[in-house]
Amino acid sequence: MQFAGSHILSVTQFERADVERIFTVADRMEPYAHRRRVTKVLDGAILGSMFFEPSTRTRVSFGSAFNLLGGEVRETTGFENSAIAKGESLYDTARVLSGYSDVIAMRHPAAGSVAEFAAASRVPVINGGDGANEHPSQALLDLYTIKKELAGRGRAIDGLRIAMVGDLRYGRTVHSLCKLLCLFDKVQVVLVSPQELKMPGEIVEELRQAGHEVIESDALEASIAHVDIVYSTRIQEERFSSQQEADLYRGRFRLNQSIYTEHCEPNTVIMHPLPRDSRDTARELDDDLNDNPNLAIFRQTDNGVLVRMALFALVLDVVDQVDRHARDVNWYTAGRF
Repeated sequence: MQFAGSHILSVTQFERADVERIFTVADRMEPYAHRRRVTKVLDGAILGSMFFEPSTRTRVSFGSAFNLLGGEVRETTGFENSAIAKGESLYDTARVLSGYSDVIAMRHPAAGSVAEFAAASRVPVINGGDGANEHPSQALLDLYTIKKELAGRGRAIDGLRIAMVGDLRYGRTVHSLCKLLCLFDKVQVVLVSPQELKMPGEIVEELRQAGHEVIESDALEASIAHVDIVYSTRIQEERFSSQQEADLYRGRFRLNQSIYTEHCEPNTVIMHPLPRDSRDTARELDDDLNDNPNLAIFRQTDNGVLVRMALFALVLDVVDQVDRHARDVNWYTAGRF
């Protein structure tokens, strides 16, 4: 695809070469994300950060990525802090705020809303999650993490064995990740969920049409026995009609160190898009996994900054200028990574 000036709304925009291009640029961002170098390539540029749904990692990660490229961030969080609460349309909001920004990162609870906003925007828009639909930058950072974790074992994404566990019906992160995996070869995907929270049928069919082996199951232990990655998700309680309905499924698939040791291969990587639900009734990833070297959840969050820096650099067409606007840092950074 032509990245410069483009919206990033769905992983379906990408060919395999596009994903590999993003990852190559993300690799080049490491000195800046790890605070060994400073670049001001986006000095004077403004990111409009518009998050109409609760977010910590995605919102702060987008902002940090833009800051690390030298740009500034202007935030809108929650409907109550925007003119949308007064009845303003997405069209009008997009026309106004795109006049104040050079690029916009947006999250909204309604599926398709970010694309609707982007259609009226005068600057590129990056989808930070639209309801239960998609989360393209999360899927990219997840796949980038998988690539890096497997590379340390002499493996590639082709031939991957992955188990996705939990709320697969409403989990937009796994929806987008499955669509990205369709660009690769000979992947085995084990989908572990309650019957009521199964992966949408059209996504399962996409995986099979891509030539992948797909297994659907509601048995955790047997499903994680022979995979490279266990990708766990929380119950998306905000998508349910009531707290009581969400509670029916919370804590159904818990992974702890004992289950991991008994059922997983020794180097199985554990991933989660976060936040993990650490309440006693949930604990999809128990705290006793924190010292497990194969727990990659915090490496995922670090990789999110790299991938989002790459997206900004590509969309604003500054990839080849980053190093020319760089210098060494002048503060203490040892031991950060």
